[in-house]
Amino acid sequence: MLRQGAGFTAVGGLQLLLDWGVMIALSAAGLPLPAANVAGRAAGACLGFWANRRLTFDGGGRHPLPQLMRFLVLWSILTTLSTLSLDVIADHGGLSGAWLLKPLIEAVLAAISFFSCRHWVYR
Repeated sequence: MLRQGAGFTAVGGLQLLLDWGVMIALSAAGLPLPAANVAGRAAGACLGFWANRRLTFDGGGRHPLPQLMRFLVLWSILTTLSTLSLDVIADHGGLSGAWLLKPLIEAVLAAISFFSCRHWVYR
């Protein structure tokens, strides 16, 4: 579990940078925050599914389609939670508040994601 946790953290850091960068760029360009967050999380998810499957959870020996379907269910739930949280923050603290707090929100969701991926998505 320690190796998987370290791998998940490393992949997650890269995902967060990509996700956060896309969300900030798109929302700064005028895209509504919810749409920008979904786009950012989708960009990060493309990297995350592949890297965690191959490197973190060693799921490469199993057929990817069932794993992808479970991943998409988990991603949809976590993206909804992330987007709703950021929308509330933006309503009270503005867009810059949402930009600043996104890493904290994603860190909380990462804990849920790790155990869900370990025990359900990549099994």
